[in-house]
Amino acid sequence: MSCPHCLSASVSKRKRRTSLGYRTFYCGDCDKRFNERSGTQFNDLQFPNDIVLLTVFWRLRYKLGFRDVAELLLQRGFEVSYETIRTWEFRFAPLVSENLRAKRRGVAGHSWYLDETYIKVSGRWRYLYRAIDREGNLLDSMLSEHRDKHAARRFLRRLIDKAGQKPLRMTTDKHPAYTKAIRWIVGRKVLHRHNQYLNNRMEQNHRGIKQRYYPMLGFAKFESASRFCNAFDELRNYLRVRSVGGKHVSADVRRKIFTERWSSLMTELSA
Repeated sequence: MSCPHCLSASVSKRKRRTSLGYRTFYCGDCDKRFNERSGTQFNDLQFPNDIVLLTVFWRLRYKLGFRDVAELLLQRGFEVSYETIRTWEFRFAPLVSENLRAKRRGVAGHSWYLDETYIKVSGRWRYLYRAIDREGNLLDSMLSEHRDKHAARRFLRRLIDKAGQKPLRMTTDKHPAYTKAIRWIVGRKVLHRHNQYLNNRMEQNHRGIKQRYYPMLGFAKFESASRFCNAFDELRNYLRVRSVGGKHVSADVRRKIFTERWSSLMTELSA
């Protein structure tokens, strides 16, 4: 433990704890007191870290509105307004996205599937570009106001940067923007298959965001839509249990893996 104010290691532990139970420390160099949350994004919150993260995970993982989550917390003894939950999502959904995106950087197959789906933002249809590999692992997602070659190029640049490599094969629908963007960004060496039936794998993968999006009846702002969709895709991909070699994964194993990943992510983000 180092001091968040002067970064000194001359820190001693105090007997007193904060009202939320966090340990307090004293820095002998700068003569300041601090606790475990000092210098973190959770420092000014009036609730424990795990409660805040649990709230954000509920919003991203399940079909719950802000008021639904507020009622669930109230049943557990925490009185939180729906506006506070909205603020927590605004602050910590990007934290979830960045943490999970860093985990999967460089982990991508050589066969990519690209497609876009529609979501409504401020009463207008916008385009959510998404990409997965042959095993169904998320590669990246990007919300765009337009569906053209410029948006496709921007998505491909971002996709290659996040994946850390170029694919050997890419599958898209017959939209001409993909053909031009792939030749411009990836080159002619990649095998580009453009057929709506070959891309059914990507179409099926859209189900998750569509099922989560429909109960929300759209988004009010483009930034909030982009933030939510990115965090939703990252969390869904992280908690997804993958079969190895086409073998069936039993329900007990799935529950165990889900619990371990959920707890591990909570611990990492709370630290």
